[in-house]
Amino acid sequence: MVFLEFERPLEKLYEQLEKFKQIEAEGDIDVSDKIKELDNKIKSTQKEIYSNLTGWQKVQLSRHPERPYSLHYIEQMSKKFVELHGDRYFGDDKAIVGGVASIGGQSVVIIGHQKGVNTKMRQYRNFGMANPEGYRKALRLMKLAERFSYPVVCLIDTPGAYPGLEAEERGQAEAIARNLFEMAQLHVPILCYIIGEGASGGALGIGLGDRVYMLENTWYSVISPESCSSILWHSWEYKEEAAESLKLTAEDMLGFGLIDDIIKEPLGGAHTDPEKMTKTLKSHIKKELIELMKLSPEKLIDQRLKKYAKMGNFIQEKVEG
Repeated sequence: MVFLEFERPLEKLYEQLEKFKQIEAEGDIDVSDKIKELDNKIKSTQKEIYSNLTGWQKVQLSRHPERPYSLHYIEQMSKKFVELHGDRYFGDDKAIVGGVASIGGQSVVIIGHQKGVNTKMRQYRNFGMANPEGYRKALRLMKLAERFSYPVVCLIDTPGAYPGLEAEERGQAEAIARNLFEMAQLHVPILCYIIGEGASGGALGIGLGDRVYMLENTWYSVISPESCSSILWHSWEYKEEAAESLKLTAEDMLGFGLIDDIIKEPLGGAHTDPEKMTKTLKSHIKKELIELMKLSPEKLIDQRLKKYAKMGNFIQEKVEG
């Protein structure tokens, strides 16, 4: 198990638990009471730690190296997943995966950011930072879904769109803007789930939907806490303060009316019980699709446009003269 800095008290308890389990396995001494006591202590410590997480701690949990990524959910939730590649213009972006799948008997097109499960794969996936061809691939798949009347499911987990010179030369901003324009008018249901990091335009590029949900320990913001800190304070040392000021947690987003609801994670984060998290997510997707598939394309688009039109607050003042 990998423990984050604020989880250190749990690390010591787990170490003690393993020692007692080893003693029990050897069979010389009965330590069952001590094991039970430690189990209870771990549960109470978990509740204490995770019931009052700061914004920065939730950012850390969203980046946990053992946290499930898009391909894990796709492969575990769906049957007959067929991955499709390429944008038909430039190439195949490995940071975004997508294809046709079946979830609960419903054919869908599912698209998601993929970070990679180890160092080699993270480099291969460009750490989940998509290039323009990734967003164009996603749009191609959405248009395919529209042609066959398949709903679209998007799994969002990215530190941002790739900011390299070559990405800008190939039209990064245009690719993301085009996706927003086309998703607003897509004739099939769109479900969006933030399963990890939801940073800036990189998240928005596949993040406009009829329903948008966040897993409990995820974040959604125009900028990461580190980048915000480096701009405002010229140092990454103030990332914790930046995380609080950005109001980027799922609770903040729900309060602002920018998402539709929060999906509960297992105690300690999705990585502590990936199987349970997958079942929860699959059940949620199935329920939402049943409701959305009842709506006509015209009704879907109308509700989608109204949903985004009412976001935010403004004051209109009358100017004299």
